[in-house]
Amino acid sequence: MSPDQVETDGRGSRREWADAATDYVLERGLIGLTLRPLAAALGTSDRMLIYRFGSKDSLVAEVLRTSNARATEYLSHLPPSEGPKAAVRDLWAAVSHPAVDGCHRLYVEAAALRLFGQEPYASIVRETNNEWRSTVVDHLTRSGLDAPAARRISTLIDAAFVGLRLDLPLGDSNGTHDVDTAVADLATAVSLLAESPVGRQAAQPPGPASCWP
Repeated sequence: MSPDQVETDGRGSRREWADAATDYVLERGLIGLTLRPLAAALGTSDRMLIYRFGSKDSLVAEVLRTSNARATEYLSHLPPSEGPKAAVRDLWAAVSHPAVDGCHRLYVEAAALRLFGQEPYASIVRETNNEWRSTVVDHLTRSGLDAPAARRISTLIDAAFVGLRLDLPLGDSNGTHDVDTAVADLATAVSLLAESPVGRQAAQPPGPASCWP
């Protein structure tokens, strides 16, 4: 992709820039992100990035949308699981897959920045979280749960996965075993909840995950 191609390619060029910027941010994270090194890595200028996206905040929001779209696209193609317990295990395996792992890390990083009310994270995290949870609900319903139970349980799964991601160690085999045990415990809890009257009762319309008030 060259700047000249992007300059003349209209709407498609914005998607290409967003994809390239997303690849860059997935490798380096959001904290400390500045336009000049990003532009240099993409073979363009910070002025051109502002021209294309309007502002750094708009570019960051587009990166988070692109990353989230990649993750939800992967999850949407998962085959149905054999019940709620298997669904939790399958969803965690998907989140841990190389195609999604970096996207989920970026999602959690943005969520942490949102806790301080910092934009664009305060707005974009809510948007992407709703899309993410909708995809989780879809997988749960395809795996045999009714819609109210799936919406209720998606909140628990989402919050637990974020917490596990924050605790997931790098290169610590004992810590990884602890996370695997926690996922198994979560799967058991979700299975019991799905079978209980509370789990089957009508749920309220979905809101933001509990870890992001």
